[in-house]
Amino acid sequence: MRYFKKIVGERVYLSPINAEADAETYTKWVNSKETTRYLSLYTHAYPLEKERDTLNKISEGHTYAIVRISDDALLGNVGFNHIDNLARHADVGIFIGEPSEWGKGYGTEAMKLLVDFGFNTLNLRNIMLTHVADNERAHKSYVKAGFREFGRRTGCVYRDGEYLDMVYMETLNPRG
Repeated sequence: MRYFKKIVGERVYLSPINAEADAETYTKWVNSKETTRYLSLYTHAYPLEKERDTLNKISEGHTYAIVRISDDALLGNVGFNHIDNLARHADVGIFIGEPSEWGKGYGTEAMKLLVDFGFNTLNLRNIMLTHVADNERAHKSYVKAGFREFGRRTGCVYRDGEYLDMVYMETLNPRG
């Protein structure tokens, strides 16, 4: 079996990352300017071995493959970064690798699954994310997943000859 149903939703499930099987797919995605346009990976080139090492490293924490239930297709990943168990907060990141799969709600569902896991299993209180201000599709998805904007960092992202704002969003555990 290639994936394991750790956290299951209606159309996607979150699985431990399979670095050996999926490194080539991820390498294709992280070297695509279209796919990484809104990510910090945009300006970097990643060889296969570096991506395999990265996948092995992030899979040791709480980063999961997003897999479509209907055909077990790998769609991307979602995960927590910098978890602070004492203060009960974490940062989260997500990406859907294939542009043809964007706008179909998979990312929103995956984010909702991860947030629920963070609040109800990891006992987090606050989950934060950032995105580049011109990524309107992501912003709408995050709002649907329960996040709200709480601030901006002006002109801190340089991409293709222009400076863009970074948007800060958070969601709070309704149980406190």
